[in-house]
Amino acid sequence: MIYLVLSILISSGLYVIFKLFEKFKINTFQAIVVNYIVAFTIGYLYSPIKIPVTEISKQPWFFGAVALGLLFISIFNLMGLTAQKNGLSVASVSGRMAVVIPIIFGVILYNEKITFIKVTGIILALLAVYLTSVKKEKLNINKSSLLFPAILFLGSGAIDTLLKYAEVNFVPSSQVSIFSASIFGIAFILGLITVIIQGIRGRITLNFRNIVGGIVLGIPNYFSIEFLIRALKIEGFDSAILFTINNVCIVLLTTISGLILFNEKLEKRNWIGIAIAVLSIVLITIK
Repeated sequence: MIYLVLSILISSGLYVIFKLFEKFKINTFQAIVVNYIVAFTIGYLYSPIKIPVTEISKQPWFFGAVALGLLFISIFNLMGLTAQKNGLSVASVSGRMAVVIPIIFGVILYNEKITFIKVTGIILALLAVYLTSVKKEKLNINKSSLLFPAILFLGSGAIDTLLKYAEVNFVPSSQVSIFSASIFGIAFILGLITVIIQGIRGRITLNFRNIVGGIVLGIPNYFSIEFLIRALKIEGFDSAILFTINNVCIVLLTTISGLILFNEKLEKRNWIGIAIAVLSIVLITIK
């Protein structure tokens, strides 16, 4: 349980860091790319098993790491496109409601049993995510750009689902750190290629503050994935329940952080969402 708590706390902190990027005028994409190499380095050094970099491609989980690395960098960019085309609320809800995908796969692939009370809790959790995420902006979906939130929904759900699948079938406990590091390493390579292309086209200017921002982001980002994977390895803790609790708690903490640290205003429906979120967690954790 401690790994899940740590993952939730650290993941919530990432949103605070992203918020501070605006204040310090840090280029988010450049910081993200730097963050990936920082996360890879930490994971590689942190791993109890030292696999040579040249041997990583021979590991049974390598292709899973490649797919996740591609998803990491792609979904981040897609979040930006969705926010631009459809609005922040649509991007937020599309990404967070995707928790339903790993829940469904958990039941189908791993025969995870869910009681009526837990199903009720999961449904309330989805409602809570929606109510807590939506602020003043209405969900006015641009029909011509409906493809963006749809892909964001599927991609966000695919990340959690693939993490669970790789953890169950290919990643032993001793290799969690090196597996996590490899995901970030592959995401870094893909991001670096994008930065180089943008640089050649003259569309990007490198700045030292972006590197610092990437370092600050990379350290907690690595451990958020490391602890989530370790939480998935807890026996007797269904992934459907884990992902729901993880998602709802992150929404709760980021909302509270915005209220306390950045004086963000909450509407009546946001408070209702928070109350429903607490209730959903209680129902989900009932044995």
